[in-house]
Formats: sequence, structure tokens, C-alpha cells
Amino acid sequence: MAATTVRSFSLLSPTHHHHHHNRTTLRHSTHLKFTTHTPTSHLSFTLNNRRIPLTITYSGGNDGGAGGGGGGGGGGGGGGDEDGDAGKKNKAEAFLVLAEAGRSLESIPKDIAASIEAGKLPGVIVKRYLELEESPVFRWLMNFGGFKERLLADDLFMTKVAIECGVGIFTKSAAELEKRRENFSKELDFVTADVIMALIADFMLVWLPAPTVSLRAPVAVSAGRVAKFFAGCPDNAFQVALAGTSYSLLQRIGAIARNGAKLFGVGTGASLIGTGITNLLINARKAVDKTFAAEADEEDIPILSTSVAYGVYMAVSSNLRYQVIAGVIEQRMLEPLLHQHKLILSAICFAVRTGNTFLGSLMWVDYARWIGIQRSRE
Repeated sequence: MAATTVRSFSLLSPTHHHHHHNRTTLRHSTHLKFTTHTPTSHLSFTLNNRRIPLTITYSGGNDGGAGGGGGGGGGGGGGGDEDGDAGKKNKAEAFLVLAEAGRSLESIPKDIAASIEAGKLPGVIVKRYLELEESPVFRWLMNFGGFKERLLADDLFMTKVAIECGVGIFTKSAAELEKRRENFSKELDFVTADVIMALIADFMLVWLPAPTVSLRAPVAVSAGRVAKFFAGCPDNAFQVALAGTSYSLLQRIGAIARNGAKLFGVGTGASLIGTGITNLLINARKAVDKTFAAEADEEDIPILSTSVAYGVYMAVSSNLRYQVIAGVIEQRMLEPLLHQHKLILSAICFAVRTGNTFLGSLMWVDYARWIGIQRSRE
């Protein structure tokens, strides 16, 4: 038997005959203690201080119930008993949050309900879902799995997307001007290509390394070893594992490798589009402006080499920088300190991400010149 004291209150669960979705309404107060038993789930709540009506939905069954381990997409490692106890605690906390909100499992999406039943989601995540659901915009976004997983892990995720995309053009242009100085107008084709590439990539640079709460179904038994390994890796190498979940060092390294491969594809594709459009504009201008044609006739931007180089740059430099920002600076350092001060937290995230975007632009210009795909025009 595992006993956990959470906040306040107590309800006696059905004894031996478990019927699905039994409802009990209590009019007591909140001093909560609950107990879970195996193999079937028993919740006991005790309410002591103020008199409030409370409806608890109890789900029981004879399948042995509370699957504990492996939250977050099957994170590896960790002892079975420890993970099992954490899973039972998560499940009890989650039911408590639902009870306090007057909600049942049937009233929330199936993937979240299944994760609660499996003991994957602690109460704080369920509470965050219920808070996000109050906003029409977030409620709509959470219809899409990727957004839901990221918003549950970080309720400021969309703020960070807005920061990256909002300051993208300004910081990229400012960095280009700082690096190229008096050659800025002569190298406007390079500048245009860089800004277009950056804007296409900005969203993905927030999306891919963002910490998530995994709601995915387990990988099929027939899946290969590589697929199973990467399915168990976190989305951010440094993200905090939920209770009942653990990630090995190898899985965290796997997260860097997997995101690096994705960002290589994003960077290469973005560059192909950006440089292709830029070359098209340059050639169109050459056709109507003979003076410009004489000045710019030396070269077009090398599309293939630039695209591959940008893919490598994103897979290495951008990947590592954004993983550290999202998983270490924001989730592990800033969030615990400023969780109750969202405005200050957003402002600091804005400063950190703006500085990182500017730094990335400077590094790209140096890298592009170093490998020879861009040359300074005197």
C-alpha cells in the first residue's frame, strides 16, 4: 500500500465491487489525505475545514489498473517499484484536480484521459490543461497534438513563438548591418537570403527543441530498435522529467541527435527557398537594370552549397543553443523562480531569446564567410 498526503480532503472509495464511473458527492471541507491500494485502485479523501459541495468521479476496474511507469513517451531507466508508486501518486493527484474542478474523465480529451489512467500526468499538468482550456485560442490550439504537448509543458510556449517571429526580421537585419557595415547595400542579396531563411526557420527553432508532455501512444511492438529508442527520447535533451518518468544520458543525447537531423532538413529546405527566391529577384533586376547587371554579374548565390551549409549550421549551432535556452535557462532556472510572475518571466525570456537570435545571425555570417559560400565585397 502506498499512502500520500497531498493537500486536504478524503473520500472512501467503493470497497470490493468496483463499478465504472461511480459518483459520490461530499459536503465536507478540505484537509486531504488519500490512499491508493493495489492491484485495484482505491482513493480515500478526507475533507475537514470548509463546507463545499464536491463531486468525485471514481473509475475502477479489475484490470489491475494504475499503470505507473514510462511517462513522457517511454523514458527509460528508473526502478519499477519507484515508478509504480509515482504513477499511483500522479493518478491520485490528477483525480483530485478533476474532482475540485467538477470534471470527469469523459469531459476531457481521450489522450489526456488515457495518460491520467496510466498514471503519466501529475496533478499540476492536469490543472494547467484546465486553465488553458478556459481560453478560446488555447482551447482551439490544443485540438492539435503538437501544440497540446508543448502548451502542457510550458504555458508560455506561444509567447516564445511570438518573440522569435516578432523580433526575427529586426534582429537579423540589425546583425547583418553590424557585420557588413558599409557593404550592406552591395551585399543586399546575401542579406535578403539570410533574412528569408531566418524567418522560415524561426518557428521550427522554437517548435522542435521545446519541452513537451508526451501524450503519444506506446510504440508498436513490431517497431525496430532504433524507432523504439528515439520514441523514448525527450523532445528537449535538458527538459525536466515528470514524476514516474526518467531519461538516461543516452536518451538525452539521442534527443540532440534527433532534433539535429530534423533541423538539418528544415535549414536546408528554408535555404533552398530563400536563396532560390533571392536569385530569382536578382536575375529579374538584372534584366531591367543594366547598371545593376554590371555590378552584380560576378555571381549568383550558390544555392546548393548555401542550403547544405545552413542545414549543418542549424543542426549544430542553432540546435544546441535553443536546447539550452528552452531546457536549462527557461525551464530549469527561470520558471521555478518566476512561476508566479508571468509578466516578468515573459520579459526575461524576450531578452534572452532576442539576444540569442542576434548572436545566431552574427555567427551565421562568420560561418558562411569561413567556409567560403559568402565573400566580402570590397
